This record gives sequence, structure tokens and C-alpha cells, in this order.
Amino acid sequence: MKKKILVSGLLNIETTVSVKGFPINYYPIDYPFFGVNSNVSGVGCNLAKAFSVLGDDVELVSFLGDDEEGKRILNYLKNNNISSSNIHVSLKQTPVSVILFDKEGKRQVYCDLKDIQEQSISPDTMSGKTDNIDIAVLCNINFNRELIKAFRKDNILTATDVHVLADINDEYNRDFMDNSDILFLSDECLPCPPEEFIKQIHDKYHNRIIVIGMGAKGALLYDDNNNKITAVPAYCTGNVVNTVGAGDALFSSFIHFYAKGYSAEDSLRRAVIFAGIKIGYNGAALGFADESEIVRIFRNL
Repeated sequence: MKKKILVSGLLNIETTVSVKGFPINYYPIDYPFFGVNSNVSGVGCNLAKAFSVLGDDVELVSFLGDDEEGKRILNYLKNNNISSSNIHVSLKQTPVSVILFDKEGKRQVYCDLKDIQEQSISPDTMSGKTDNIDIAVLCNINFNRELIKAFRKDNILTATDVHVLADINDEYNRDFMDNSDILFLSDECLPCPPEEFIKQIHDKYHNRIIVIGMGAKGALLYDDNNNKITAVPAYCTGNVVNTVGAGDALFSSFIHFYAKGYSAEDSLRRAVIFAGIKIGYNGAALGFADESEIVRIFRNL
């Protein structure tokens, strides 16, 4: 049976640029043949497409501008059978991003959000859209602050990814950490070992599940159900093209399997496979495997 996942987050046009390495020395021009690519992306898109490929019923919420970039995104959603009925075309311009990446997997992101951080969504406008939702996946963007509080109040399972976090008292992310049943983040910029940081987060916010993505080192899971921290190794195909979107892949696939009734640990062990396959492709919304492929690989490990 399909699970209904509500995804609310950023949609943008993403341009990826292959660079020789970091830091980047100045030179007037370079010719990275087939190294510059433009795709529809944004965390909302990445998650919605991943859920769709995995077989879930997706309700997508976001904002776009009435411009060529916005039209390109709407056409992309249509072609991928993702409903745009809850996309608000009210921005001055559609957000865009540029991502520099090297062969070692390092990346540098420039994200122009335009005026999306000034937008808001009233929970009242979601009437009818929240019926029979299994999990509400709400990205850490301003227009989701009231939504995540409302869903939590209505006892709908909530999940968010705060990405890079250096302080458990981070003011911008506090609403999201405080109202998430399932919380994801990266190990980039942690002020202490991830095992210690994950305990600090749980002691303050009491999330059911906390996952810290650690790239090539895999992921660290805290499950409140058994008060246990578990390290899950990464799945390596030997083909790493671009790590952009790996965190979104890990997050979405974990939610998919968890919504289907798998334990947190079993969900994460399948999610690292999904993320490991995804990084063999260039583009944050590309390279998603379907559930049957993940199940086949997992059985053969």
C-alpha cells in the first residue's frame, strides 16, 4: 500500500560546475567539457522525486516565480507525475543555485533564494491536503515554521533535515528541531564528536529518531525506542560522481522505509544503499533507484 508523504520545501534551478579542486585559483576562463549542467532541483524537488520513484504518494508544497525558471520547474514536475496543485506562484523570481564540486566530493554551494524567505503558509490553507498523511516532511525554510508546529500539534509524524548545524541552540533551526519526530543533519561543522552531539540534541529536543549523515563514513542513528546509538557504514559502488544531494537521498529513503513499517535501523541500512547509488550521478535530483533495486542489493550484501 502506498504511503502518503507531504513534502514542503525549496524548488530551484541548480547549475553544477566541475572544478579542478579547492581552493580555486584565479584564471580568466576554463573549459570543463560536459562539466557544467543545469537541472531542476531544490530540497523539495529532490525529496518529492525520490519519494515518487520509491513508490509513495507525494503532496508537494512550495513557491515559484512567474518566470521561465518557474515554468521549467512546473513542466518538470508534470513530466515526473508530481502534482503542482499546491505550488504557489507568487515569488518575484524563482530561486536558483550554483554548486561547484571537485573529484574528491568537496562542494561549494551558492544558493539565491530570492524572496522565498519572506513567504508564509497558513495551516488553514492546507485544508484537505493533510488527510491521511503518514509523514509530513518539512524542510528548514521559513514558510514551514507554522506548518511544522501545526502538524506536530495534530499528532502527524513530522520529519526535517537541518543540514549543517554547529550549535544545538541554533536560533534559525530551533523551531524545526523542537517540532520534529525525525531529525536529520550532517556531520559537517559539528563542534564535538557526532556521538556526543547526537546525545546533546536528544537531551534538549527529545526527538524520536536522530540521524547524522557522515558521508563516506556512513551515518549515525539515535533511536529513542531503545535509547541506542548505532553506526551504519556507507554503501560504496566505487563510482562517485557528485555528492550533491546525498543527504536528501539518505533522508528521503529513510522516511520511505520507516513509513512502511521498518525499524529505524533497518530503514537506515536501506537508505545508505539508496544514497550510495545516487552519488554516481551528477545532479541533486538525479540517480534515484526504485525500491526493488534497493531490496535486491540489500539481500545480496
